[in-house]
Formats: sequence, C-alpha cells, structure tokens
Amino acid sequence: MTRCPAMSGIRALQKEKTRRQLIDAALGQLSSERSFSSLSLREVAKEAGLAPTSFYRHFSDMDELGLTLVDEAGLTLRQLMRQARQRIEKGGSVIQISVRTFMEFIENNGNIFRLLLRERSGTSAAFRAAVNREIRYFTLELCDYLQQANKLDGEVAYLQANAAVTIVFSAGSDALDCDKNDLAELAQRTIKQLRFIARGAFEFSVRNENRSELKSKKVKGETK
Repeated sequence: MTRCPAMSGIRALQKEKTRRQLIDAALGQLSSERSFSSLSLREVAKEAGLAPTSFYRHFSDMDELGLTLVDEAGLTLRQLMRQARQRIEKGGSVIQISVRTFMEFIENNGNIFRLLLRERSGTSAAFRAAVNREIRYFTLELCDYLQQANKLDGEVAYLQANAAVTIVFSAGSDALDCDKNDLAELAQRTIKQLRFIARGAFEFSVRNENRSELKSKKVKGETK
C-alpha cells in the first residue's frame, strides 16, 4: 500500500508546526526570573497546548530542546547581523548600524539573548559548548567581513572581531535591564568602544605592513 504524497506532506507540516509550538512555548516562559534549567517538560508541553507524551515525538528530552533553542538563538543573531551588513552596503556607519541592529535584537528578543548568556556559564557542558560554538561562528563571520571590507590580515581581523564580540555581548547583557534612555546611552558608549578597537586594529595593521616593507627592502639590499 503506497502512501499519498499529499498526506505525507501534510503530516510533515503538522509535525513541524507542533515542534515549533514547543520551541516557542519554551522561549515564551524564559524571563529575567526564569532560566531554561528551571523549566519542566510538563510546563513546556502545557504551554504549547500538548500532552506531555507528544513532547517525545519531537525531542528526546529537555536537553535536546535546550540545545535546539541555543542553535536557533545563534542563527537568529547571525542572520540579523547579515541583514545589518546589507544595510551598510546602502551607506552609513558600519559600527553605528551594527550596534543599533544588535540593540534592536535585544529589545525584541530579550529571552533569546538571556538564554545565550545564561547557558554560556551554566552547569551543562553540552550547553556551554553549544553557546561557545555559536559565538565562534558569529566571530568568524565578522572576521571574514573585516578582512574583506577593511583589507586586514587574518590575525588582526580575528583579534578585532573577537574583541568586538566580547564588548557587544557585554553591552547586550547590560541592555536587558535598561530603559530607553539608558539604552541609547549604552549604544553610544558601545559605538565609541568599537571605534577605539577598529582604530587600533587599523594602526596595528599599518605598522605591520611598514615593518614588512622595511624588512623586504633590507633583504633586497643585502642581496645586491
């Protein structure tokens, strides 16, 4: 007996919809007072409008759901910053647009960012590794952009990207508890800090280039 392709497609869509309900239910219960580790399977299933037994059709346990949330959080943030770089291509300050885009993400997705912050230093080794992996992806994407846009060598671009991500994530942590006035001040301070780093990376890169040129000239002179 062959299955109807249309029916199989409907089942797949329904399964994905239910899976999405569980993910959204877990995210919706996160707050400044509640971390993912405090959630129970029954709570998540109830919030999603499902029986607890339905949970296991999509995730083997709460840890698998948590790792999925971390992956989604990292992907959401990377996609947002890619959109920011597209906005930059139309004109404007790279740093200003990036910081404003990031702060908008914090305002609209506070629970997602809280998840990344908490699980980065949480008790689960698997969660810590997943968050650090997402941050590394984020850093490497920024590194590639800096190499191409600013013509930096790989080492300098990575150092700048790593420092920038550290500052931005710290600012994001502070932004979770800011009102609009404080958020604007925090954004301006973050922009200045990133400009200091960018200037330092540029100066460091120029100095390295000058040293390389001098060394090259010296070698040529010795071979004449």
